[in-house]
Amino acid sequence: MSNISNPAGFGALIIGDEMLSGKRSDRHMAELIKYLEARGLELDWSCYVGDQPERLTRTLAGTMAQNDVVFSFGGIGGTPDDRTRQCAAAAAGLEIEEHPAGLELIRSQFGDDLTPERRRMIQFPAGASLIPNPVNQVPGFTLGHHHFVPGFPNMAWPMVEWVLDHHYGHLNAIGERKERTITVHGLRESHAIPMMEALMADYPEVRLSCLPRWCPPDYELEFGVRGPNDQVDEVLSQLKAQLDKAGHRWE
Repeated sequence: MSNISNPAGFGALIIGDEMLSGKRSDRHMAELIKYLEARGLELDWSCYVGDQPERLTRTLAGTMAQNDVVFSFGGIGGTPDDRTRQCAAAAAGLEIEEHPAGLELIRSQFGDDLTPERRRMIQFPAGASLIPNPVNQVPGFTLGHHHFVPGFPNMAWPMVEWVLDHHYGHLNAIGERKERTITVHGLRESHAIPMMEALMADYPEVRLSCLPRWCPPDYELEFGVRGPNDQVDEVLSQLKAQLDKAGHRWE
């Protein structure tokens, strides 16, 4: 089980040169957002990084120093360009070792045809625990608050759901948070800043955003208010009252 009972946030690492070259388009971030939202949680950051070992190791060392839950997608296969396992071990200062339970899993999949290349796929940082793979039994792994899954969506996504339910079910906040939006007509973004700053100072747990739109012959601002249910209601009430006082039309 993960040792984080109250993480600072959730992050995603999307790993692979093919993402940065444009050969493939990322689908993991949107799916992770969906799985988190279904549990009343949200993604705080995402990062794309290639397979270059030094950079990947530095990136992982940085994320491991944070108190975030991190999902890492890609680079845990057995080909020479799959370096995530080795870089995770280097970032954590650990040795790579063959996982005994992982060996049994791939034996159940491949029988006695366990080539050295296949056995690479269950060589993980020392002390890692396994993430079950319902597609082909080749597991991912958990190291602290980092969870490493394959880049293949059909494998990665059910593995992510398993991690969320198995490790972080106690964080399920469904029904406790919400997001609301209102659209204000004729208000310039710069004129909204003092009002937003005051509300954000009074309600630090609420995320307040605005998206400007030019809708000839007028401007529109879409305000987004996201956070704990009761605080969202309070911020919306204050926001509407200030807009009414200033004579702005909203819907």
